[in-house]
Amino acid sequence: MGMTFKIGSHLVGTGERPFVVAEMSGNHNGDLDRALSIVDAVAASGAHALKLQTYRPDTITIDVDTPDFRISGGHELWGGQNLYRLYEKAHTPYEWHRPIFERARALGLTVFSSPFDATAVDLLEELDASAYKIASSELVDLPLIRLVAATGKPMVISTGMATLAEIDAAVRTARDGGAGGIVLLACTASYPAPPADSNLRRIPVLADAFGVPVGLSDHTPGIGVPVASVALGACFIEKHVTLDRADGGVDSDFSLNPTELAALVVESERAYAALGGTAVGPTPAEQEGLRFRRSLYVVADVRAGDEVTVHNVRSIRPAGGLPPVEIDRVLGRRFTADVARGTALSWDLV
Repeated sequence: MGMTFKIGSHLVGTGERPFVVAEMSGNHNGDLDRALSIVDAVAASGAHALKLQTYRPDTITIDVDTPDFRISGGHELWGGQNLYRLYEKAHTPYEWHRPIFERARALGLTVFSSPFDATAVDLLEELDASAYKIASSELVDLPLIRLVAATGKPMVISTGMATLAEIDAAVRTARDGGAGGIVLLACTASYPAPPADSNLRRIPVLADAFGVPVGLSDHTPGIGVPVASVALGACFIEKHVTLDRADGGVDSDFSLNPTELAALVVESERAYAALGGTAVGPTPAEQEGLRFRRSLYVVADVRAGDEVTVHNVRSIRPAGGLPPVEIDRVLGRRFTADVARGTALSWDLV
């Protein structure tokens, strides 16, 4: 399977510029107009893609209120909440998908989603989604991965919580099922995630182990972690986005606002450009700087026969004179001619 493939019109893969994806999730707060405003903000930020999550509460869980179906009380954001009620609040209604997809495409965004069951895949196929994301909790659902792979679309597989064996099973299933490209996402599946748990050094490990491009699905505050991931080879960056964290919402605490998303686009591009190559030596941009390296210059007017001393020859900027290392070889010699202050020292002058 190739290390580079297309999602929409964008090349995604090892060595390609970072593909920045904005995840809307439940930050629409149950309002379609707000959802469309998020689409507008994502497009204005310069991000490359918008991602949704496609489920109904009863396609991801069931309406049961026992301890198994409640988030642990100590959870920072959703402690004690019932899963079904939480997904009722956070889901993006199926009937919203078409207007959201149409708005995103009209603004030049690539748009895709995370499906959670066959009904979601059917809907997203009707909308001709550019790719499919497998969420971290669904990585172990091999029948779902097989169903998605059968579309032939590229697959983005998030690896939060997963062991190498579980990732291997998911990748094999996607490959065998006909996926049109695979990118794995390093991920810490806690919300929000502490930067210290990001373990970005696993990015090249995943790439080597599975022979696929690797990116980052990030739930830490700010943009520092995803920008740093580019230096470790991340070619795909996913961050949740909202209009304003002060507006609340299920994911708002670990989401970027539009200004921060725009900064992520710019800074991830800068990080990618900064990788460069492995050559050691002056770059084309440093050629002018080479003119102003230090060298030995005559710093006082002298006459033929004068002794070379630390008072009339020094190592200064610019370049052009003898290398500074030659100072001990010229001190104590005599000038062979009258020399004006500001003359580059050469062997014929002493």
